[in-house]
Amino acid sequence: MKALLVYPETPETFWSFKNALKFISKKAAQTPLGLLTVAAMLPRYWEIKFKDLNVTRLSDNDILWADYVFISGMNIQSESFSQVVKRCNTFNRPVVAGGPMVTFNHDMFLGIDHLFIGEAESTLPCFIQDLQNNCARRIYRATEYPDISASPIPRWDILDMKKYASMDIQYSRGCPFDCEFCSITKLNGRVPRIKSPEQFLAELDTLLSWGWRGDVFIVDDNFIGSRGILKHAFLPALVRWQEEHRYPFRFTTEASINLADDDMLVDLMVQAGFHSTFIGIETPNSDSLLECGKIQNSKRDMLASVKKLMNSGLSVSGGFIVGFDNDPSSIFQDQIHFIKESGIVTAMVGLLNAPRGTRLFKRLKQENRLIKPMTGDNMDGTINFIPKMDYKELIRGYRHILHALYAPKPFFERSKKFIEEYALPVHNRIVIGKSEILAFVRSLFKLGCIENGKRYYWRLLGFCIWRHPKKFSLAVTLMIYGYHFRKIAESM
Repeated sequence: MKALLVYPETPETFWSFKNALKFISKKAAQTPLGLLTVAAMLPRYWEIKFKDLNVTRLSDNDILWADYVFISGMNIQSESFSQVVKRCNTFNRPVVAGGPMVTFNHDMFLGIDHLFIGEAESTLPCFIQDLQNNCARRIYRATEYPDISASPIPRWDILDMKKYASMDIQYSRGCPFDCEFCSITKLNGRVPRIKSPEQFLAELDTLLSWGWRGDVFIVDDNFIGSRGILKHAFLPALVRWQEEHRYPFRFTTEASINLADDDMLVDLMVQAGFHSTFIGIETPNSDSLLECGKIQNSKRDMLASVKKLMNSGLSVSGGFIVGFDNDPSSIFQDQIHFIKESGIVTAMVGLLNAPRGTRLFKRLKQENRLIKPMTGDNMDGTINFIPKMDYKELIRGYRHILHALYAPKPFFERSKKFIEEYALPVHNRIVIGKSEILAFVRSLFKLGCIENGKRYYWRLLGFCIWRHPKKFSLAVTLMIYGYHFRKIAESM
């Protein structure tokens, strides 16, 4: 059997970092971990080709070579996904499709021969057996959340690692919280399913053996869902592994803000080589937090929590949302003020949208407020339901936030505040290689000589040299990120 695995192209978005990747000569920020895991689940005697359309082209000959084409993706990739399916239909090649977008929107796509709803560990083995018996069905639906201890080591060997800025790995699936707008609990459940330290470290060993060094993103939607096991088993083992291998990896992940309540957990994460975490802060408005069920953010000083994490050695990037029913007209300025005071440099502010499978989608459908499917990019200035706030006011206010955050001067001020707040971990190993030197030279030319706001570039570098020389490379990275974020904001 010849299997072609295709990952659709992701358009330019806040998280694509496409404008920043050009500085380091990379094609994509992250890897398609789901398809790499599926590849590891296919029979070893099958021939496999892998095409990530974010880093390479898909030729007609690639499709003609295949007996089956496997494709996965997320809502943001729907256009590229549909184009690939259409091309496969043209050449009469059967399409096998799964992943988050297909799980929630399988009725919206034509031309797919075999649909997988849910996680592949529960459905793919049955499909392979049916295929061998010439009785493959069109739909395979997972009836339970699988034990991910059975999930294989991803096939990183089929990946051209040089084209990616970071590698991806997974420790757990599921989140104990149930925010109204989030589809994760429907997709992966509320009881976190975890890998053993031995299983996770074996994956790190494999990454290391393939020559990877540097950034690794642990893709869990809430890494701290099982705090007791993390503190007493997983993280101590990871600390030992990092020490034995001289810290080859720098980890980042996603977590809920209650991470700041557990000093032991934060200290262990920093010791294990975590340098950054994404946190869904959403809004400083308490009524909107209650509206969306964000109980972990309620009744706390979120600014103090963010600063505590930064002072402990964890950089915080944040997700923010406007468009809640309870948002007052002051929400736009409130968001700007919070982000400015927090020192969060990577602040992704999006318009509220209702994904299929969420409690929000169900509520808005009952209220007859849904108007169209969501695009998957909540920073493209679109919203898929009728908001309570006047629509024109919402869009004007949203655009004001983006320009107020990512214009050169406010971005410089926030970056400076972050550099002052952030405690660089003592074991932080900054390896300066060819790509880092090239990125610096390119930034000198483009950001320091050509782009608007070049004086703020020089001011931040000068500030670091004078006050925080060990954070100089961090300052360069921030200014490159700022260039990308500014381009996204300007496109609004």
